[in-house]
Amino acid sequence: MRHVIIIGSGPAGYTAAIYAARANLAPLVVASSVEAGGDLMNTTEVENFPGFPDGIQGPDLMAKMQAQAERFGAEVLYDDVVSLELDGPVKKVTLGSGKVEEGVSVIYATGSAYRKLGLEGEDRLSGRGVSWCATCDGFFFRDRTIAVVGGGDSAMEEANFLTKFASKVYVIHRKDSLRASKIMQERAFANPKIEFIWNSAVDEILGDDAVNGVRLRSTVDDSTRELPLDGLFVAIGNDPRTHLVHDKLELTDQGTIWVDGRSSRTSVEGVFAAGDVIDPTYRQAITAAGSGTVAALDVEHFLAARGEAGEPAVAESPIEGLPDAAVV
Repeated sequence: MRHVIIIGSGPAGYTAAIYAARANLAPLVVASSVEAGGDLMNTTEVENFPGFPDGIQGPDLMAKMQAQAERFGAEVLYDDVVSLELDGPVKKVTLGSGKVEEGVSVIYATGSAYRKLGLEGEDRLSGRGVSWCATCDGFFFRDRTIAVVGGGDSAMEEANFLTKFASKVYVIHRKDSLRASKIMQERAFANPKIEFIWNSAVDEILGDDAVNGVRLRSTVDDSTRELPLDGLFVAIGNDPRTHLVHDKLELTDQGTIWVDGRSSRTSVEGVFAAGDVIDPTYRQAITAAGSGTVAALDVEHFLAARGEAGEPAVAESPIEGLPDAAVV
């Protein structure tokens, strides 16, 4: 019987594993057989994660997180979860191999998936001009011409943000009006660096080793034309990976897993959630890592209250009258 089973191996999952392992909870991390490490495995240079002033490659960052978790006793299993039984005091996690792992608690940290255009060049040119995250990659397009695909708030936010770096930002939208909120539309319309291309869809991403343009198809008359570009940002939304818990945990109106306030506690006792799967707004590696910390500490307190593990470590407060603080 495991103290805690962590499902997911992105920044949230591995950070939770580090904290849980340091608390002697011997966590099992189910890392996936094909997507271990999460979305950062498909990211080249990461320049906004604290502690790496010269930047770090996404796969290298995840390898360091994994090594740190394993150093303290976490076990990483490269398999896929196919079903969950979360009711009752014993949680059962069925794996693709057929094995069933049992635990007193579960941390669900499967992240979210960016919606893709479904074009051949999209994955091939990922990190070579195609991106789904302006805050992650915008810096690399200083003084370049780029385009954002989408018509919602996230697309307008990305387009405005990218004008800090790019010399020109096109917004490509399938319709002749936006679905973004009025204030986000007004900001984009008022930005002199942004130009809208209406009634158009990206038919093909051009370039062999890097993006050099797109072929657009009119949604009105089906005509096509090419648009030279240095980069393409896809902002058509994302979906939290909650398919395993749709009928087991309460979800929010945005499709993320509901948690109690700033905690990681879900609607089922002993089940905790962390990272992008509970975050419809920020979706950054560093916020996911912080969320993983919260989940591990919540699990530690949950197990201590049940007598399943030792009391959470605390440090005596240096100021009389203030509550003790958890050891970092």
